[in-house]
Amino acid sequence: MDQRELETHIRAGKGISTEFKRCGNQPEMDFFETVCSFANRQGGNIFLGVEDDGTVLGVSRNAALGIKRNIANVLNNPKVFRPAPLVEPEDVECDGKLVIRVWVPMGPAVYSYKGVIYDRLADVDAKITGVDQISLLYLRKQNTFSERRIYRYVGMEDLRPDLLTRMRQMALARKPDHPWGSLGDEAMLRSAKLYAKDRSTGEEGFTLAAVLLLGNDDVIGDVCPAYKTDAVCRLADTDRYDDRLVVRTNLIEAYDLLSEFAKKHLPDKFVLDRNVRKSARDIIVRELVSNLLIHREYLSPFPAKLVIDSDGIQTENASRALYEGRITLSDFNPMPKNPTIADVFANIGRAEELGSGMRNLDKFSRLYSGRVATLEDGDVFRACVPVARTVAGTGQDAVLELAISIIERDGSLTTSELAKAGDVSVRTGQRWVRSLLESGRLKASAGDAKRYVLVGGGSDTQAT
Repeated sequence: MDQRELETHIRAGKGISTEFKRCGNQPEMDFFETVCSFANRQGGNIFLGVEDDGTVLGVSRNAALGIKRNIANVLNNPKVFRPAPLVEPEDVECDGKLVIRVWVPMGPAVYSYKGVIYDRLADVDAKITGVDQISLLYLRKQNTFSERRIYRYVGMEDLRPDLLTRMRQMALARKPDHPWGSLGDEAMLRSAKLYAKDRSTGEEGFTLAAVLLLGNDDVIGDVCPAYKTDAVCRLADTDRYDDRLVVRTNLIEAYDLLSEFAKKHLPDKFVLDRNVRKSARDIIVRELVSNLLIHREYLSPFPAKLVIDSDGIQTENASRALYEGRITLSDFNPMPKNPTIADVFANIGRAEELGSGMRNLDKFSRLYSGRVATLEDGDVFRACVPVARTVAGTGQDAVLELAISIIERDGSLTTSELAKAGDVSVRTGQRWVRSLLESGRLKASAGDAKRYVLVGGGSDTQAT
């Protein structure tokens, strides 16, 4: 590292992987706490001889060798560190002053310093004492996917045959020549890697992914007792909730339940994408719910949440991430959390290729509300899509555009449907319909006087 790189780190300031420390003749105890936290998280740089505010004080050149020896001795003392983390010290010259850069790579184990486990949270070295927190730390360190955990005593009788049939039908609907169409149930489960063999132990059986996707509610509760998704709508009653849904069932039906809940409480806005009219709401809900179910650490006790409020729609779920912070398209490197579950969802048309979800959220959030979606990864993955809860403008052109989108979708509309889509009162919806009737844009349907169609739209039930 040269001076220019050092100055770049100093300008960026302290963070999840950067720390500044003053240093006399030897490092202080908080230096080793940071080494422990960096090794337990994603690694990082510790700059000895730099103040918290970025002022470069430097370290004594006469003491530099002793400082490095002290670091090596403390790290390799089994009474202090368990196990010993690796570090790489490096001298960096900065305007005639010596700074020691200590690079701490992320380690494969869970490290403790003086019997305490430290984790890096933002720019703080936090003591980890709770069982749940320590369990999450061990999960993060595993190089295996928890969805592949095998349950020897789960049998075919614990899986729902109707879901097996539905999974096959959904795959065939998406791709008529899908190989699952010619396979029996057990062969299909092996093909989908829901029945697997651990090549290191020889153990084989149904996996956690199979239980979550196809299991009955009792076996899901036995295998994964902490699993649930809490969906809440807080619009009128912000202290409690207007509506709530707790989902503990299989992932295939959970997708349906959560999607219906979200669509019920979000305004439906149609947008043009390459001259094709699409429901921005439906696409956003699809991506958020799929992400909530696919990219989730199911062994974590942290309950997943879907919240709809005045700010928009937000989701939270336990994650097993190496990176912590805001995700942007420019530096986004998608990593699968549950590749087996993701592959099944892709086969049945509930998800696309890895990384497409973020691109869709970014694109359709802008079209939906004019604002960007925000996604943050860490021990908890958070996503938020802003919602414009009213029609863009109250002029007749805006109302007509909304009415056309509903009629193109459903063939006709009612006053209440228009009011719901515009997120306004029924009284306002009645005023909108009356205005469109008086201007000759709408007319009553011949088959149902309470439904309306476009004037000059062909038949009374289908707009063209």
